[in-house]
Amino acid sequence: MSPTQWDLPPELCCRPMAFVALTGLDVTYNAIHRAIWDAFCANRRADRVPISFKVLPGDHEYPKCRTKRTSYEWYIPKGILKTGWMNKHLNLVPALLVLFYELDWDDAVWKEKQSECATKVEIVRTSLQGRNTKVAVVLIQKKTPLPPGEDLVASERAASLCNACDLSGKSLFVLPHTDHLVGYIIRLENAFYEHAQTYYYTEIRRVKSHKEFLNKTTHQLLFVRHQFKIAFFSELKQDTQNSLKYYRTAYSLVHELRTHETNMLEIKTMAGFINYKICRLCFQHNTPLDAIAQFRKHIDLCKKKIGSAELAFEHTAWMSKQFQSFGDLFDEAIKLGLTAIQTQNPGFYYQQAAYYAQERKQQATHLCAHEASVSYPTPDHLETPSGALDFYGQRAWRQGHQSEYAHLNTALSALKVELIIALLSNAVAQFKKYKCPRMKSHLMVQMGEEYNHAKDYTKALKLLDYVMCDYRTERWWSLLTSILSTALRCSYLMAHVKDYITYSMELVGRASTLREEQKSRIEKNLIKVLMNEVPEAEPDCDQASAKAAQALWSDRMSLAGSNEFTIEVQDYVPFVQCKAKFLSPSFHVDDPVQLHVYLRADCPHPVRFSKLCVSLSNQEYNQLCVVEEPCKSQEILEASSQENMCLVPGKTRIYSFKFVAKTEDVGKKIEITAVDLMLGSDNGRCVFLNWRGGGGDAASSHEALLAARSFKSRGRVPEQHVEWDTVSIQASTMIISRIPKISVQLSHEPPALNNEMYRITVSIQSNEETVTKDVKLTAGLKPGQDANLTQSTHVTLNGLEMCDESHPALLPDIAIGDLQPGEKVEKCLYVRCVTPGARIFLFHVAYALSTKVEGKDITCRCHKDETVTIETVVPFEVAVKFLSTKFEHLDRVYVDIPFLLMTDILSASPWPLHLVTSQLQLAPTMAAMDQPQSQVEQVESKNNEYVCFPVFLAHSDVDNNGSLCLVVTELPSFGRVRESMPVRYHIQNRTGLVQDVEMSVEPSDAFMFSGLKQVRLRILPGAEQEMLYNFYPLMAGYQNLPQLNIGLLRFPAVSGQLLRRFLPSRIFVKPQGRQADDASIAAA
Repeated sequence: MSPTQWDLPPELCCRPMAFVALTGLDVTYNAIHRAIWDAFCANRRADRVPISFKVLPGDHEYPKCRTKRTSYEWYIPKGILKTGWMNKHLNLVPALLVLFYELDWDDAVWKEKQSECATKVEIVRTSLQGRNTKVAVVLIQKKTPLPPGEDLVASERAASLCNACDLSGKSLFVLPHTDHLVGYIIRLENAFYEHAQTYYYTEIRRVKSHKEFLNKTTHQLLFVRHQFKIAFFSELKQDTQNSLKYYRTAYSLVHELRTHETNMLEIKTMAGFINYKICRLCFQHNTPLDAIAQFRKHIDLCKKKIGSAELAFEHTAWMSKQFQSFGDLFDEAIKLGLTAIQTQNPGFYYQQAAYYAQERKQQATHLCAHEASVSYPTPDHLETPSGALDFYGQRAWRQGHQSEYAHLNTALSALKVELIIALLSNAVAQFKKYKCPRMKSHLMVQMGEEYNHAKDYTKALKLLDYVMCDYRTERWWSLLTSILSTALRCSYLMAHVKDYITYSMELVGRASTLREEQKSRIEKNLIKVLMNEVPEAEPDCDQASAKAAQALWSDRMSLAGSNEFTIEVQDYVPFVQCKAKFLSPSFHVDDPVQLHVYLRADCPHPVRFSKLCVSLSNQEYNQLCVVEEPCKSQEILEASSQENMCLVPGKTRIYSFKFVAKTEDVGKKIEITAVDLMLGSDNGRCVFLNWRGGGGDAASSHEALLAARSFKSRGRVPEQHVEWDTVSIQASTMIISRIPKISVQLSHEPPALNNEMYRITVSIQSNEETVTKDVKLTAGLKPGQDANLTQSTHVTLNGLEMCDESHPALLPDIAIGDLQPGEKVEKCLYVRCVTPGARIFLFHVAYALSTKVEGKDITCRCHKDETVTIETVVPFEVAVKFLSTKFEHLDRVYVDIPFLLMTDILSASPWPLHLVTSQLQLAPTMAAMDQPQSQVEQVESKNNEYVCFPVFLAHSDVDNNGSLCLVVTELPSFGRVRESMPVRYHIQNRTGLVQDVEMSVEPSDAFMFSGLKQVRLRILPGAEQEMLYNFYPLMAGYQNLPQLNIGLLRFPAVSGQLLRRFLPSRIFVKPQGRQADDASIAAA
């Protein structure tokens, strides 16, 4: 039996389409025929009818039709389904045969060509004798036909041709070879599709008609066969719903068959075929749950139909193929738009298929081991002449004549692992697609093991290395140990020295779950490799492979220049742990930098190393951090006199390093870039274990977390013993400047006043034991503040000059000189702040000092910073307001109308201010009514104290609307009840035009008056008109005067209220008969 016997036949897996044979086309030499064939086959879109076309010669021989059986009474079927039946109806027996013939309706030799066409049709019918295949004729014409009914000659000759060829009118077609050829071809396809539908419908009825002749005693196989045929014809007819129904019926019938060892394989084979069809149609109908349910039912029904124990591997092979086929269907449906989920995707079916394939291989290996003495005979007695069997699922021997070699031949073909690897690879791709990392890793391990069994160790190691990273990260130590064991065996068989050392170091470490004796064996092999000797063979290696590996290792021993290896152990869990730490996060430059390296071995036996070196970011320090003691190769596992280089299992070893930092590294960070530990010797092999940074490995971070959680419950540890879990990695330290022994004191009196030359006294005193050299002071505004503060702050050392914009905000490197021990020096700094606000001032004192560290003379640069925040305030605030001559508040002033400017000065200084003088600067449009002099000459103002003084001013060119006409009143300072009081109004025209003025006086309850109550005046430009009234007070006290209303007829927009703004509105009236001092009344 062939190795691909379990593959589903291609005719079962393809999409069934109606088969239409085309004859009469010469596609090789006739260009027109070739164009017609291309139109049928090339670039078929999904919207075209599903037809499979094939060009056949006119004398092609079709499968002979057997004589139809009239009775099934004595007929016993030999099998369920013949192997060639599906292919016959897909590719050999057409549903429609189409004869193409070049013939125009007006052809000159019409009769002769009609006879020739009829002859060809007869030949075709003869070759299809006994078949229900339809025959159609297509006339290839050069001219475009007229619409039906208009060409009488065409109608007459078409009827004549149909009679001659014995065709119905629906079977004769015309194909004009014009520019619209594809359109005509599509119309022809639709017609062909209808004929094919009719054919398959006829075939279905023919098969159904056999049912009445069958009985369930001897014709059980025929029930299954007929249902399968009906379903297959329905698929060809594209009736998928009915097809699914018939396939389900066939599946039920196949499981009703009586089962025994001789027909069990045939039943399972047909059940698998029908199940495949059902699942495919369910996916096609977008009912994936039905497909999954059907497959599970199929597996449940068939998984126990094993048969002979010697052929159990065949059953597992069949099971594997069932899962693989369903996985392929599932994946194909997903590509067509089906949505899968993480817990239900094709990967699970590929995984199960791989599982059965592995089981099949184990069963076949076990069987072949028992039959090792039996060889397969030649020639093969089981080969058939045609190479194929008559029925699906049957064997090449008859019942009761089974060969003793049959199962052996099949089992030998099952030992190949390519199928298993392919299935696992498909499953890995699916789990990767649906983000199932653990399933992916699990299957990749299985792939690596299969490559190991296939002796493809390179691929095995590549896969195992990939998944080991995940298992280390997730701390699956037992799984990691198993994978490492397989990888170690592969590296041994390939004699890969570096891989062998890497896996050995991890297997003898703390992450390995091997027993102590196994770890001991691996460690001894590791030491042999380090001594350039051949290690012992790994367990589970067959004798031939181990012998070949010994030869490879012997060759490795003779190779020169390949005995040094560097292993990056940061991503592994080696048998040596390393932690490096600086004893402090920072060191002063005058203190030695101290570094500790902690080493611990987890292997069964003590191990010695040859060299320990620490690499730092500044490579000049590397030579100071090296421990090296060369050892002999035989001392690697022995406790020699060089105890300092020996690591005892479970004990922590500390190595201390100390060096003096360079002064140029002040302010810089020193980092541990790597720690290297050398195993082996120059005589054998040298292996450098390299830890990046301060050490640690793949398991360190989790162990540190667990240690931190259990720290409180940990008992007291002796001082001489170091608890490994309490050691933390400190991979970097900062070199900072020496602590300055100098005092900087600031003396000043805040706050500073705006534009004041504010003095700050800086006192510097040396407390060093030696002379401080090159002392420099940097003073001023601290950098990094608002840019506006920088522009408005000026600093100088000269207090006699006023700072301006040329002075900087920060004075750098002010030379102080050298200071003796205890010496003190003072510097005065003057600051001028143009704008108010808070400012931070910096005073930076730097100096050099010679000192000795660890017997080495160094010059240290020391510095000390002092900062102070000074608030700048405004010394006084000046507020002004406008008042009328009557001390009333004014919102605006008018041309030539005098007013008062009242100035208030409020002191904001915490101490008294001495105001020397003041000056009033007037705009060109404003003039003083008197001589302005300083009102604050030699005045002292205290905090929150006001200084007020008025200034008598007049303004011009501000608001001219109120100055068209000026009204001035002459009024006594007071009146007396029932005594006449003269009042004069002077009206001045201040324009260049004659003004018409209308005046009226409104009566008042407190006065009687005499004069013109209402009058209209005309005033010349620049002239003045006087109006006299006598007011007679009636009541005492402050009384409202009769109101004078003035209107300018030429300027109606000017309101009377605006003209009355300077008229008095009230006057004090004394009672009648009371004699009082006029001066006191005036003062009131």
